[in-house]
Order: sequence, then C-alpha cells, then structure tokens
Amino acid sequence: MIGNRATFNVYPSQGKDDLLRNLPARLQGYRSWLPENWRVVVVVDRDNQDCHSLKEIMEEAAAGAGLRTRQGTSTQWQVLNRIAIEELEAWYFGDWDAVRTIYPKVSKTIPEKSGYRDPDAIEGGTWEAFERILQRAGYFESGLSKTEVARALGKLVVPVSNRSRSFAVFREALLEAVQ
Repeated sequence: MIGNRATFNVYPSQGKDDLLRNLPARLQGYRSWLPENWRVVVVVDRDNQDCHSLKEIMEEAAAGAGLRTRQGTSTQWQVLNRIAIEELEAWYFGDWDAVRTIYPKVSKTIPEKSGYRDPDAIEGGTWEAFERILQRAGYFESGLSKTEVARALGKLVVPVSNRSRSFAVFREALLEAVQ
C-alpha cells in the first residue's frame, strides 16, 4: 500500500489489553527521539468496546506523551490511532477475492450473504466467523492461525477496493502519512 515511499517497523503486542496498558509509556519513550517527519500508527481491534471510549483512551495516551494526533488540529501529526471494526478479520471480509486466492475452497458468495455484506457489521466476532468459514471449507481444522493468515492476506489485499469502511479510513490516513 505504501510501496517504497516509507519504511516501517511493526511492534505487535500480546493482545489489546497489553497494547493499551503499555501505550502511554511507549509513546512517552518515542517523544524523546521521534523525528518530526516520522509517524506512529497504532491499530487495535474494537472487539465489543465502544469506539468512542476506545479512541479516547488512545488519544489520551498520545496527548499525555506530548505527541500530536491526526484527530487534533495540527496538520503535522505524529500519531495515528485507528480501530479495526470489529476486528482485523473484517478487513479480510472486505477483500474476499484475496481470501479466495489463498483459500480457493471457500464460497465466493460469502460477501453476498446478508450477514457479510458489511464487513464492519459482522455479528458474533469477525475472527470467529472467518474461522468458521475457513474450517467449513477444510482449512485450519484445529484452529485459525491468525499470524499465518495475516501474512498471507497482507500481500494480496487490494487496498483501494476493500469494502471495509474501517480499512478505508485507515488506508486514507496511512497514505496521508507517506505523502
């Protein structure tokens, strides 16, 4: 998605609670050395949490560290906080062609079914729904390997055609960061 316009590092956490607990200290650490033209991107699953309260927690962590966020008034933001609604797997439902490229036995009609038309509104947990669909097609019978799926799909998802609104919001801000 960003091609060679920027380099990046990924720092995974041990889940959402770990990320939110450690975010204030991590951002405080970045503040002491972060170059003006660098950006910190924080992405977290909404899960069942209220979007506004989750975003507020993330924004407060950045403000507490003295960093400017994209949500603020500054055009020179340093931190981008984004929420995958409901979970990152919704972004996979947003590009079903990419899913079918890797897992060709899954039904091509999934996005047409009422419960899957809006990737960000899939009820009952998107990763659970994603896992069920893959398992019904004969994949991951002993459980979904989130890391394996993320690595495989990350290479194939077509950002401009992804139907997930939360992905589109993430994409727009990320592309702004690398302009």
